[in-house]
Amino acid sequence: MNTLVKRSFKYRFYPTEAQAAELSRTFGCVRKVYNMALQARTEAWTLRGERLDYNATSAMLTTWKRTEELSFLNEVSSVPLQQSLRHLQKACFRFWAKRAKYPRFKSCKRSRASAEYTRSAFRFRDGALTLAKMREPLDIRWSRPLPEGAMPSTVTVSRDPAERWFVSLRYEDSSARQLPLTDTAVGIDVGLNHLLTLSTGEKIANPRHQRRDHLHKITTRLVRENQTLVIEDLTVRNMVKNRTLAHAISDASWAEIRSMLKYKAAWYGRSVIAVDRWLPSSKLCSVCGALAAAMPLRVRTWTCSCDATHDRDVNAARNILAAGLAATVCGADVRPQRNTPGGQSAAKQKASQREPWDSPCSQGRGSQGVSLQPPVGWKQLLCRPGVSR
Repeated sequence: MNTLVKRSFKYRFYPTEAQAAELSRTFGCVRKVYNMALQARTEAWTLRGERLDYNATSAMLTTWKRTEELSFLNEVSSVPLQQSLRHLQKACFRFWAKRAKYPRFKSCKRSRASAEYTRSAFRFRDGALTLAKMREPLDIRWSRPLPEGAMPSTVTVSRDPAERWFVSLRYEDSSARQLPLTDTAVGIDVGLNHLLTLSTGEKIANPRHQRRDHLHKITTRLVRENQTLVIEDLTVRNMVKNRTLAHAISDASWAEIRSMLKYKAAWYGRSVIAVDRWLPSSKLCSVCGALAAAMPLRVRTWTCSCDATHDRDVNAARNILAAGLAATVCGADVRPQRNTPGGQSAAKQKASQREPWDSPCSQGRGSQGVSLQPPVGWKQLLCRPGVSR
């Protein structure tokens, strides 16, 4: 079965002096409009308790263009300016939904210089892309061909700190096909010394160069090989507040790995399960289910009272897989409950009196028809209150 998915192809291009000047003006105007709209939204809420939406800021943009002070906004295409207001609308929506922090003002030094054009503001014919307000097409280096018949819906132009210019073309692809069902599942533990450790025991190196290409290859391989992928629900934005590890964590691109796994799984009919970040995956014996009292980061291998010797990361990946499969079979919640004595909700206390593997819903198979085995120590994984790793 084919699935309609959105894809982006990014290329480098070399603008003429006139094109570079036009795009630089556009970047500045996009940043100016975004900051003015954000200021207006902030003042409306703090002073009057009023939430401005996209329509209100769009009307403001029309008024701003008519003033002598901001008349320069008329010199660039209006589409990137309107798109910046739409991006601000999405950022504010995520904030009110408590999924992100409040939007920040854009800086000419720190913020990404970019502008987005919709189909009404560019022409794409015979492999030539011409943007609004420009006479000549961009000199794009087509490092790989676009799929036959692909027509971009949006075009994003950007410039990095090294003064390199890029264009990203986004289109809808209906040729993506779901992969055949498999009976495999894998637990994934992210790290710094090794980028990923799998429940199979495989460790994937943490490269320092060509990272994005490496991430694409690894995530594509994992999605192709496994029906179910289980990861930890890590809050990277909080973890990078640790100044000692902030650079290493950012360099490892954990959030990007999760993002790639999720959208590729959606493309190909796979499932991604995120288990709670407080799961004591490193300290829990994946053989007998015993929980170690402490596990400092310097300890990379340890021996349980059952005489099982564990590699710290491989053991964590196996426990992550076990927790994810336990949740898949009966819809159990792997997030620790802290509002009742013992760390369990009333529903979970009742459910824990029976084995989920004996329930009619399991029959040894998950929701995707994948063969599942009862994970060792599942009760500790599901019922123990929040304990840090």
